[in-house]
Amino acid sequence: MAEPLRIALAGLGTVGAGVIRLLEANAGLIAGRAGRAIAVTAVSARDRGKDRGVDLSGFAWEDDMTALAARDDVDVVVELVGGSDGPALTLARKTLAQGKAFVTANKAMVAHHGLELAALSEQHCAPIRYEAAVAGGIPAIKGIGEGAAANRIERIYGILNGTCNYILSEMESTGRDFAEVLGEAQALGYAEADPTFDIEGVDAAHKLAILAALAFGTKLDFAAVDTTGISRIRAADIAQARALGYVIRLIGLADCDSAPSPQLFQRVAPCLVPATHPLAGVCGPTNAVVAEGNFAGRLLFEGAGAGDGPTASAVVADLIDIARGNTPPAFSLPVAMLADSVRADPAGRRNRAYLRLMVADRPGVLAEITAAMRDAGVSIESLIQQGRQAESEEPVLVAMVTHEGPEGSVAKALELLDGSPSLSEAPLVMWLLG
Repeated sequence: MAEPLRIALAGLGTVGAGVIRLLEANAGLIAGRAGRAIAVTAVSARDRGKDRGVDLSGFAWEDDMTALAARDDVDVVVELVGGSDGPALTLARKTLAQGKAFVTANKAMVAHHGLELAALSEQHCAPIRYEAAVAGGIPAIKGIGEGAAANRIERIYGILNGTCNYILSEMESTGRDFAEVLGEAQALGYAEADPTFDIEGVDAAHKLAILAALAFGTKLDFAAVDTTGISRIRAADIAQARALGYVIRLIGLADCDSAPSPQLFQRVAPCLVPATHPLAGVCGPTNAVVAEGNFAGRLLFEGAGAGDGPTASAVVADLIDIARGNTPPAFSLPVAMLADSVRADPAGRRNRAYLRLMVADRPGVLAEITAAMRDAGVSIESLIQQGRQAESEEPVLVAMVTHEGPEGSVAKALELLDGSPSLSEAPLVMWLLG
């Protein structure tokens, strides 16, 4: 058997410790599948004395994690620290410049700097792998970049954030409101103390930008992802969706129209998903990715989107590929072949919309709303107005679903209603997943 593949680990949190445990527990199986052993030789973390539940005594320690890139006893550096910039990016650049392979679970860094790192990878013949950066233990990157490589991917979409999916599915099953379920998710460890990146859709947007580049052969464009989170969704929206035969999920969706030049559409937003759709049954802190190929048809990848075991599994799968010499370009195509794209204008996209408005309960309000829809060319399929309790002056909910039409017409209708004293807050718009 060949010499072991020697790796260094930067970051010894739950995932880093999980990688060590996995390499130890499945050492024989991994060596057989990789064609050689995979051995940790050096590690780095902020606190040398912390008990991580794994034996670190046999590994060299570097206080400065960027020093791992220069060690002679390291073939691959694994970065599990996180952050789009700072030491993680410095480590990535140094590792690739040294001609060493680099494995990361850092979706923010790949989304922001993936093109630069892919170019460094090619320049120095140093592989970069990032399966664990998107959807945890689900082999979405490998499945799309390799398994579906013969296909033109027409659309890619999915549930890309487990925190949001847990919150929405709990709201669905219990009838509780957003704030209460968020607090529970934090207590259970499904949400961070500061959950902004998750609940406002940023985490999912990082992952969508990566998947879009891989699927469509375009350059990464995270800045062009239209991003809306779930913090405005109420229990009443969940109930209205159920009555209509839908569930609400935070969906990342991208497609690309190549004529005459690539028009790349990328959006992360809460959507109404038909109860019969495969994504409707994805509950709890689970991720799912759907790719639609022109020959393979609909491909569904579903599983745990986070956690030490699933993420460590994805990291070690990348290490096995490197040990085998299976190291395709970072985004399936060489950097020089990745296309420039134009941000697609959503105004002409045809879609159905769910709109929720909180309005004053007085005569003429409904007529004002329907007049704005009429003047904007929006056709209303169904409309529900909740009554208020006697003597209450609280706003009441008006919910409607539109017939299919240009998204720009819905935007125009909302512009006509903007500033109306009849509305107590900005309307909520959710698109229906077709």
